[in-house]
Amino acid sequence: MDLFTQEKTKITDSPLSVRMRPQTLEDFVGQRHIIGKGKLLRRAIEADRISSLILYGPPGTGKTTIAHIVANKTKAHFERINAVASGVEELRKVIEKANFRKSSTGERTIIFIDEIHRFNKAQQDVLMPGLEEGSFILIGATVHNPFFYLTSPLLSRSLVFELQPLKKEDIKEILQNSLKNQASGFGKLKIKFDDKALEFLAGSCEGDARRALNALEIGIETTKPAKDGIIHFDLEVAQESIQKKALRYDRDEDEHYDTISAFIKSMRGSDPDAALYWLAKMLSAGEDPRFIARRICICASEDVGNADPMAVVLAEAAFSVADFVGMPEARIPLAQATVYIACAPKSNAAYLGIEKAIQEIETERVQEVPKHLKDASYKGAEKLGRGKDYKYAHDYPGHFVDQKYTKRKIYFYTPQDIGYEKKIKERLNLLYNSKADAKD
Repeated sequence: MDLFTQEKTKITDSPLSVRMRPQTLEDFVGQRHIIGKGKLLRRAIEADRISSLILYGPPGTGKTTIAHIVANKTKAHFERINAVASGVEELRKVIEKANFRKSSTGERTIIFIDEIHRFNKAQQDVLMPGLEEGSFILIGATVHNPFFYLTSPLLSRSLVFELQPLKKEDIKEILQNSLKNQASGFGKLKIKFDDKALEFLAGSCEGDARRALNALEIGIETTKPAKDGIIHFDLEVAQESIQKKALRYDRDEDEHYDTISAFIKSMRGSDPDAALYWLAKMLSAGEDPRFIARRICICASEDVGNADPMAVVLAEAAFSVADFVGMPEARIPLAQATVYIACAPKSNAAYLGIEKAIQEIETERVQEVPKHLKDASYKGAEKLGRGKDYKYAHDYPGHFVDQKYTKRKIYFYTPQDIGYEKKIKERLNLLYNSKADAKD
């Protein structure tokens, strides 16, 4: 293929991450869940039976590399398009050539579109006729969730494979391969690579192989050899090379929703340390403190509830204080509320109660308000029997009187034996002569 032939001739001028790009499945490191031995994608590549697919995952995890491997392995013609620099006109020309190639010689075409999420709906629609007719096979690569950015027709005709951030062990292997490889890596140089430096780079690159290789390259190329001719790549060099960790966090996509989900579940699970970790990640990534505060308020009601009624009060106070003082001080009241809610006793009885009540309203016949509870404040209400026989609770001992508040008895709220809610249960049992136990 001309594209990759040209790339190979310029390999020595390319960055280390390009020079070390695997050319075969055997050289590929990581993503064993989709490309390990026996997995669907690996079997399809080995058998040259690739169907249209979308490769979705963070930067530096192997999306483009897999496309290169397909290019080397497949017997089909390979075309590459970058959605950032390409438009409909170029896309149509590529598709027309694919159609001609298939009709004239029967040769298949694989169109690889990098950053396919950049194509709008109209551009994506251009692909549909060719996909339906089978005139080409599409491989799309994106760092964004395709179910947010790609059209349903395109997704329905493609297999979606999600690539994960590379494991620390995978990054180590990639770095060590680069140090040993004499043709494309630094195997011809005398380098002493400290174990601590390797650990640091592998742990600091956020599962991004490209970032790790770039740090390795700049560290080696900017470090002068010692008198013995050896380049010493130690922890200090590694820290300078990779600089500050860059958080992978998109405020309107997966990382946003996944992190807030982990934050809430950590509070619900009574793990204050985990909750503080996810809180710190969101704040460091620039998340809106008000969004975080709103989720804390919801968690206080949904997951703590009446087991500790102060939780929602503290959450609301944290929201007000955080909004008033702004960042960076807002992190303090948010942290206080986070820890309080994580450590508080938990009950979702109130939440479950309203869910059951709504379900009752939506699925069963809605009850009429009993006459003795209807509004009796207007003229003529008495003639209609409104409010007749209503018993005013404050006129009775303990400010309680047993009377019907619905025509048909219903049970939604089941207080738990934890925190303040245990007292609520005891009071209901006392008031209704243990009738509350019948709801358990």
